[in-house]
Order: sequence, then structure tokens, then C-alpha cells
Amino acid sequence: MARRVRIASCQINTTVGDLDGNADRIVAALRTAADADCDLAVFPELTLTGYPPEDLVLRPGFVAANRAALEKVAARTGRTAAVVGFVDQGRDLYNAAALCVDGAVVGVAHKRILPNYGVFDEARTYAPGVAPFTLYEVAGVKVGITVCEDAWSPTGPVAQLAAGGAELVLNLNASPYHRDKDDERLRLISTRAADNSCGIVYVNLVGGQDELVFDGGSFAVDANGHLVAGAPQFVEDVRCFDLEVRPAYRKRSLDPRARLQGEDHPVVRVSGASRARDPLAALEPVPSLSSIEEVYRALTLGLGDYVRKNGFGDVVLGLSGGVDSSLVAMLAADALGPDRVHGVLMPSRYSSDHSVDDAALLAANLGIDARTIAIEDGHRALEGMLGPHFEGRPADLTEENLQSRIRGVVLMGLSNKLGWLVLTTSNKSESAVGYATLYGDTAGGFAVLKDVPKLVVYELCRWRNQRAGHALIPENVLVKAPSAELRPDQRDDQSLPPYEILDPILEAFVEQDRSIAEIVEAGFDPEVVDRVVRLVEGAEYKRRQTAPGVRITIKAFGKDRRLPITNRYRG
Repeated sequence: MARRVRIASCQINTTVGDLDGNADRIVAALRTAADADCDLAVFPELTLTGYPPEDLVLRPGFVAANRAALEKVAARTGRTAAVVGFVDQGRDLYNAAALCVDGAVVGVAHKRILPNYGVFDEARTYAPGVAPFTLYEVAGVKVGITVCEDAWSPTGPVAQLAAGGAELVLNLNASPYHRDKDDERLRLISTRAADNSCGIVYVNLVGGQDELVFDGGSFAVDANGHLVAGAPQFVEDVRCFDLEVRPAYRKRSLDPRARLQGEDHPVVRVSGASRARDPLAALEPVPSLSSIEEVYRALTLGLGDYVRKNGFGDVVLGLSGGVDSSLVAMLAADALGPDRVHGVLMPSRYSSDHSVDDAALLAANLGIDARTIAIEDGHRALEGMLGPHFEGRPADLTEENLQSRIRGVVLMGLSNKLGWLVLTTSNKSESAVGYATLYGDTAGGFAVLKDVPKLVVYELCRWRNQRAGHALIPENVLVKAPSAELRPDQRDDQSLPPYEILDPILEAFVEQDRSIAEIVEAGFDPEVVDRVVRLVEGAEYKRRQTAPGVRITIKAFGKDRRLPITNRYRG
């Protein structure tokens, strides 16, 4: 009684607004699926527009062009049905999925649960779907279609489709990455499948889009929630597999979670009964990535796609001999190739010999271009210009920050003249507490480490060295005390708590929204916690002026965490 459906999960890397390019990518993947004699080719959420299109969808011309691109894709379909994400227009706009077969669009499903939290604000531009559910009979199996968040609610569309007769549910996703999210997805979808006695095919977008990275990791589970097929993370992949679908009534009769109540949904027949054909070869298991490798792969994908999709050529960054700039240089070399990465050493009177040597050794290890532009003359010139206006006041952070701002001017000058994108090197810990110079080391076009805490910076460096089998990042960079080197013998821990204390406090306050009292109760010194919280809240105006960067935690600065700059609440 088992029926076999052959499915292609098509996790592709789309670009927001590139309607023709995205359509061509869909057609290419569809061709692969058709060559494998698949019944269904399933694509990610909003495949045609790219995700998230944000306020592009408020332009009528864009919505019309997206519909024309859908017709172009539909015209290229044959027996293999394609399920494609697009923006549908009726009385309102809808985040939608179209089922296309034999040259035409034969069905459309609208997303019903619109996320409106974190980086999501879909309720701003879309209306929730309310039309009655429709099932599609493919190879003798009743198939329902859902979009992303629809599968997250235990009583939502998956349960409602199953109650109305669905034996298999397709779920189109644009689910942004954060650390360890792939395990969370698999647990949730497996539970949803087992609870409703229906298989689920989960297809996710892959690629970088501004701050977001989509990690792919598509998979399919059967009606018992068991993994049937999986795709790798962070790469495009068209994975063809056979899914056996057995009559659901037996499992539902024996499983107290699945005594579903509901009326049968109408069924549109797409293809005939399951056909006899040679089964596909068993899929090789997809190697799982360690947690830290996931983060590294997310950063390289996000950086590489930002550069490529925005039409930049080479990148440039300041090389200080410190751990942050070393990691950014290595990520850039891995993402773009070392020939497109330029490091600039900008020593001042306070730069130590070992930092200059460490920066030069790093550049040689990575094979990137390195050049030296000393800033001492510029620093003395600015001190001379401003000296009369500072008369009678002792030297302080002002003179230190002049050095950082000179370096920003140098890098932006190279950017303007040579067309290189400036990569900033500040990490999340520094950004959180304002330990970065506005218009200095924050100046640039892309902040690779914007959401990477300092301790994770070290973790990433050691992982990459271990993978290389030798010290790409010199060991001295990893063992010396962190320092901005803007005054003699300066160390970060003279201005901040040690990162082993600072980072857990920041995680609790920024990512978990814990109060000062709750953080103190967890065992941290009250004075330290109060000081850190005041630094975080006082630096909001700085963070608003910084470049975009890759999101890798559950809550990044930006869309995830929207707080007023003018704010007197201190908790």
C-alpha cells in the first residue's frame, strides 16, 4: 500500500530583486529535478523575489514583475511539478507559494502565520492567508503546501491540513541562521510530522542577504518524524530522493496525538498514481558541522555574498596585529580569495614591534597584499592643529581616538581611490559597550564581526588554525593581552572587565533581556553589572551609525534589538 513520491529539495541562493536571475536559477534546478524523473521540485520561500524583499513589495511594478517571472517559470515546467515562493496580489499582498506543472500555475497557497518578531516584520507588508485549504494529489499522495512559520504552530496549518486529509506537507522556508538553529528546526519539524502522522519536506534558502545568512540544511521526515533525507548547510544543493508514504489512517488510529478532527479538503489532481521505477541510490549522510564551524561558514558566506551581490571587487582592512583584524583578514581570504584582500599596517608611536611583526606574518601566511602607511606624521599634524584649542586640558581619550580616526581616513581614502570595500574589525563585545571609536575603527562598509563576541573570536581563530594544521594566525596574536595600542602599555582590561566576565553579562542582558537584578543573582558583581549595563545603553547612538554585519546569535544589534537612543529607563 506504500506509494513512492520522488522529490527534489532545491535550496538555491537567490538575490533580492533579481527576478530574472532568480527565475533562471529556479529553471536550472528544475531541469536537474526533471532529469531525475522527480514528481515534485520544492523551492524556498519567496524564491522569485529573494528574501526578505522588504518594502520592494510596496512597489506595484515590482509585484507585477514578480508575477511575470512566475509565469516564465511555470511555462518551463513539464511533468515535474515545481513549488515556488512568490508575492501574490489580491485584495492584499500575500507571501505565497505556487504549484506549477505542465506549463501552468495550477494552485496557490498563502502563508497564514506571519512572523512579527526579531528580524521579521511581515505583518507590515503582507496579509495572512485565509482562503480554504486545498490539497494536491501527486503520485497518488495528497499533498499540502505551507510557508515557513506555518509549520511552527502545533495547532496551525500543518495540523489543519493533516486533519483534512494531507499525507505529505511541503514547507517552503527562508529561515535565517543563528548558532545551533539547525538542531532546533529538525526537532520541531519531526515533532510536527509525528504528531500529525504526515511526512514533511522542509526546504530552506541558502545565501547571504545584508545582515542575514540563510544556511540551507533542507531535510525531509516521514510520518513518524524520522529523517529520510538531508542537505548540507551553507551551499546550494538540489537533492533528489524517494519518500514512501503509507496510509495514514493506521498510524492515526493507534496514535493518541493524531486522532484528527476535520472535514476533507478539496483535492486537485496534479499527476497520476505512483509509478513503478527504479529507486534512486541511497543518499550519502550529510556530515554535521560543529557549532563553531557553523559560525565560521556563516561568516564567510555572509561576507562573500555581500561583496558579490553588491558588485564590490576587492576589500581592504586595517591590520593591527590584534586578534580581531587577524580573524577578519582570514575570513575575507577564505570568502573571496587572498588576491582580493588588502591589509594595511598603520603603525603609530604606540604600536609595539611585535604587533607590526604579527600583522606582517599573518599577511604572509594568508597570501594577501600588505602595505604599510605610517600615521605618525598625520597624528602629530592633528595634535598641532587642535593643540591651541585643547590648551590647559590634559591628554585623554581625545588624543587616543585621533589615531583611530586617522586610520579610518586612510582606509576610506584607499576605498574611494581604488574601489575597495572597507571591512571594519570591531566585535560584538566592543560594540556593545562602546569600546570602539566612532568614525575611526567603526568606519567602513561591512562589519564582519558585528555579532561575534570576543570569546567567540578566539574560538574561531583556534578552530581555523586547527583545521589548517598550522598557525595561520600567529600564536602570539592569540596569547597576548588584547590592546588598542593607543597609549603606552594599554590593555583592554584597564577599561573593561575581563572578557570571560564581560561576555556572559552581555549575553544575559542583550540576548536574553535579563534585568540587572537577575544577572547579579546569577553570581556577577553588582558594580560590574551596573557599569556594563550603563555602557551598553549609553552606546546605542554609536551602534546606529555602524555598518551592517553578519548575524550569528539569537539577537544581534539592529533589527533584532530596536531600542530608542533617547531613553532614561535604567532597570
